[in-house]
Amino acid sequence: MIHHSDHFHGSDLEKIERLYGIKREDITSFSANVNPLGLSDKLRRTLAEHLDVITGYPDREYTALRKVIAGYCGSEYEHIIVGNGSTELISLFIQLKHPRKALIVGPTYSEYEREVSLGGGTSLYFPLKEKDDFVLNYDELTSQLNESIDLLIICNPNNPTSTSVSRKTMRHILDVCKQHDIFVMIDETYIEFADNCDEVDSIPLTGYYNNIIILRGISKFFAAPGLRLGYAVTGNMELIKKINSRKDPWTINSLAETAGQLMFTDNDYINATRELIHSERNRVTEALRSIDGLKVYEPSANFVLSKIELEDMNADILFDKCIREKMMIRNCCTFPFLDNKYFRICFMSPEMNDKLISVIRKTMNQERD
Repeated sequence: MIHHSDHFHGSDLEKIERLYGIKREDITSFSANVNPLGLSDKLRRTLAEHLDVITGYPDREYTALRKVIAGYCGSEYEHIIVGNGSTELISLFIQLKHPRKALIVGPTYSEYEREVSLGGGTSLYFPLKEKDDFVLNYDELTSQLNESIDLLIICNPNNPTSTSVSRKTMRHILDVCKQHDIFVMIDETYIEFADNCDEVDSIPLTGYYNNIIILRGISKFFAAPGLRLGYAVTGNMELIKKINSRKDPWTINSLAETAGQLMFTDNDYINATRELIHSERNRVTEALRSIDGLKVYEPSANFVLSKIELEDMNADILFDKCIREKMMIRNCCTFPFLDNKYFRICFMSPEMNDKLISVIRKTMNQERD
């Protein structure tokens, strides 16, 4: 096994290429959490046919794009802000709110803490507990909310645990936050993959609460991280005005604007994705649970978190075995509260999922023998 201090992200294929001598194009990444269908054929054709849009500026207000997004997610287009990926919008929002103290439900995406820190704020974590299978304990969370906290950050469904919070519970959280003058930022990057999307989606709450902003993007569900298109939804018009006044113009290029107007109405692709993820989520989860020495947590997104319970086995060893078979999994030791007994995989094509499960099963069984 190659010994190294790196723990790779799904976009780190260049590092893998250098360390293992495997061409990046030969690697199947079960770490990036991107839709295995790739770009839709319809989108590919549309972009090829509309290359000339780059000869002109996009609409400064992105009105047509925002109307399409509003129709897709069930909001008012005036409540939509678009940006250069959800990362830009997270940064802009946190810069404007300038929280002195943020409470982050974790383990989760590290960018939240980084942005709070860049603004001079402090981040605390509310831990999702392994004993609860990483399901949010509402009573414990709300007991820690008080006037000293400015911002609550929740990824829903959460990365890397793949657990989710229902809209009903989110409404109760918002009520408590309202009492303490706490703003709530919800990252719904993976919401479209959830079977119970209608129960988890918090966008309907933006019509009733002014202390909530929801962030989404196209990187994962629409398999287009390179287009850098994200959007935020909030009913707080004062906040929208402040973000728009601070945001640089034309941060979304003309091709991304054109793509966005198509992809949110590409129902064949949307339905095919949901059918594939639903089928493979159930099948892969059951297959992993049949492997001795693994604890598998119930997933709601397009990825699943597992814990290795064998004493002499860890995610470093498993990563090494898988990458030598040109498949990349995610060692989760870099997430708060997790160690290198935890790993995450996303659901790819049935053929590749079967190949990965076979390697995991073989590696785990070898360790037991």
